Amino acid sequence: MKMRLLYLAWLLAVVSVLAAVAPAARAAEGQQAIAVAAAGVSMEQAVKMAEQQFKAKVVRAETQHNDGHTVYVLRMLNESGRVWTVRVDASNGALL
Repeated sequence: MKMRLLYLAWLLAVVSVLAAVAPAARAAEGQQAIAVAAAGVSMEQAVKMAEQQFKAKVVRAETQHNDGHTVYVLRMLNESGRVWTVRVDASNGALL
């Protein structure tokens, strides 16, 4: 019974995080469109690649520009509740 309650609590937490992040991600899409045009890898491609490689969901994604270099910063969440950050080089899709 405790395991079922813990699982339901975890599931509720994940759904809450995803619901909170989705509007912010949509608002940022317009700004990212400019960066994607100049980048070799789109944000969408970077997200799919990271989700497949790490078997986790991207719950937040943003673009950073440093000295003309574009990096996608992806916040990952796996099934066990672990959260971490992955950085992807937008010019070639390499993990940094």
